Amino acid sequence: MVLSILHNPRCSKSRKTLEIIENHNIEAEIILYLQNPPSETELKALLGKLGIEASNLIRKGESIIKDLNIDLSSTSDDDLISMMVEHPVLIERPIVYNDTSAIIGRPPENVQELI
Repeated sequence: MVLSILHNPRCSKSRKTLEIIENHNIEAEIILYLQNPPSETELKALLGKLGIEASNLIRKGESIIKDLNIDLSSTSDDDLISMMVEHPVLIERPIVYNDTSAIIGRPPENVQELI
């Protein structure tokens, strides 16, 4: 089994999630999403696997939300996805996925669902 992880090594939750995967001797494709953000198509696919709307994947506490004066309640999913592609810091992390499923590693133990 191979899992992919949208990973930020500076995030403790992301590091802990990756550690759980590695402790189960599962190969992980590590995607440093801040340097290599997912495309709109990839984000839409992840949202489908997660079974959530784009607004639930946004890190609402990021300063860029305030800086850009974004009203999350009135912004369309397509616009939110475009914002996450342009500003990947807005993407909740970590996201772990395989061909059919995905989870957000908050808490990191959520990754157990895919293992």
